[in-house]
Amino acid sequence: MRTKDIAQIALFAAIMVVLGLFPLIEVPFVPAPITSQTLGVALAGSVIGARRGGLAVLLFVVLVVVGLPVLPGGRGGLGTILGPTGGFILAYPLGAWLAGLLTERMWHHYTLWRAILANFAGAALLLYVVGIPWMAVVSGMPLGKATVASAVFLPGDLLKVVLASVAAVAVRRAYPLIEPRRTAGAGA
Repeated sequence: MRTKDIAQIALFAAIMVVLGLFPLIEVPFVPAPITSQTLGVALAGSVIGARRGGLAVLLFVVLVVVGLPVLPGGRGGLGTILGPTGGFILAYPLGAWLAGLLTERMWHHYTLWRAILANFAGAALLLYVVGIPWMAVVSGMPLGKATVASAVFLPGDLLKVVLASVAAVAVRRAYPLIEPRRTAGAGA
């Protein structure tokens, strides 16, 4: 791993921390708040790619696990991970990795709509797939009720996906940081 890669990983982990400075929004009937850090998940994957983006967000999650107050409201620690929001937080690195992987696969034809698709899959859908069942089990809420209650996150997540996608497309045009994935049959 090059020094440049390490610097980008550290930078995006720091961006995740900074996004934690925005206040969380408590939502009635759902034991998980609305935060701005899913924006960081999408940005990490779609701007620096699957491997570096996933590692940046994994570094952030390690900071949470060891107890640093890097989540909104100054939260952090194993208690937070083992609580209702833990599944969402643990899925962050996978979400960044998936958004980055899809971005790399579409790199040669990367448009705003494709960016939105990649970021929605990684920074919203995957987080819901992991986070909602986790929240249901930990909080003792039926899965169906947890799924319906989590619909409150969808408008904000869509907004964050669009913001991250606009930024990713702009970065690609101005200063691309991702190398496209080679596909089978591509020239050597």
